Amino acid sequence: MSQILHVIINGTSKEIPIEPDELLLDVLRREGYKGVKRGCKEGTCGTCTILLNDKAVKSCILLAAQAKNCSIITIEGIGTRDNPHPIQQAFVDEGVVQCGFCIPGMILSAKNLLDNNPNPTKDEVKMALDGNLCRCTGYSGQIKAVLAAAPVMRGEK
Repeated sequence: MSQILHVIINGTSKEIPIEPDELLLDVLRREGYKGVKRGCKEGTCGTCTILLNDKAVKSCILLAAQAKNCSIITIEGIGTRDNPHPIQQAFVDEGVVQCGFCIPGMILSAKNLLDNNPNPTKDEVKMALDGNLCRCTGYSGQIKAVLAAAPVMRGEK
């Protein structure tokens, strides 16, 4: 039996019909948020990462109904091609976007970290990105990008 999911996605209030067993990942993609990727469907690769009430979560292991009355941020909600978020710009500057499949999840995981810890250590960045897999590059570039974005987000650059 269908139900209505009341959520705020990227700042816009939405009422979305869902099925009780539907995953949040599938609902978001159906609604046009294609930056939320389908990877493992087990919560291990991080390509489906979103911010749910300002916390990084894997949408492939979360029922859509669990997001009732929550705020969701997807990669589409944090920057644009003409005005990228500082983390997005840092990833481009470090040249770590390659195929791009894992990047939305990594950027949202990094945003979650920097929103809660504006001056992280290298080890804290590694830990924050730990749940995000990348097959194209090593992880040193992504770590450098997050560390480079931190002072920009703090307003120091």
